[in-house]
Amino acid sequence: MSTANRASVLIVEDRPEIARLYESWLDDDYGVTTAHDGDEAVELFDDSIDVVVLDRRLPGRPGDEVLAAIRERSDCNVAMATAVEPDFDILEMGFDEYVVKPLTRGELIGTIERLLARDAYADSLQRYFALVSKRSVLEEHKSSAELDDERYREFTGQIDDLEANLEHCVDRFEHRDFEALFRSLDDSASEEPTRVVE
Repeated sequence: MSTANRASVLIVEDRPEIARLYESWLDDDYGVTTAHDGDEAVELFDDSIDVVVLDRRLPGRPGDEVLAAIRERSDCNVAMATAVEPDFDILEMGFDEYVVKPLTRGELIGTIERLLARDAYADSLQRYFALVSKRSVLEEHKSSAELDDERYREFTGQIDDLEANLEHCVDRFEHRDFEALFRSLDDSASEEPTRVVE
């Protein structure tokens, strides 16, 4: 997440009036940067960007190529926001959401909130699994008397807090959010180096 806890959104939209409209909808809650063509989008994109709202039809470098360039550098959340009706070519594209214009204020903000919530949930879920694994190991190797320890009680309290937070997030998710979430968890797991036990 970017500085001051404000997520950073890059709007890539060649029509200035639409870009200004999106910016006015988002400016109170997000740090907004705009690009009006594909080349400018690639130049402006960096690790500080949390979400990209990307049109497909752009002068210069088209949106599909901008998306490919972003994916070479980052797993940043990308929402394709376009008047192009989706076809089977989208199966090969690495975006996280596809929304068809015209967008309402609620649709744009809801899309960005969902993408950010997926990230937060994925990080929390990975932390939760790590803590539960530690708890399982301790419970397997320690007696009840040994587990009656302030450090262990504090530790299990962290797990309880994470569970409550995860349940709260789940209530806001749709079916497609879970599909995207577990796809991203699979991707991050497959990127971990294989450990050799000697």
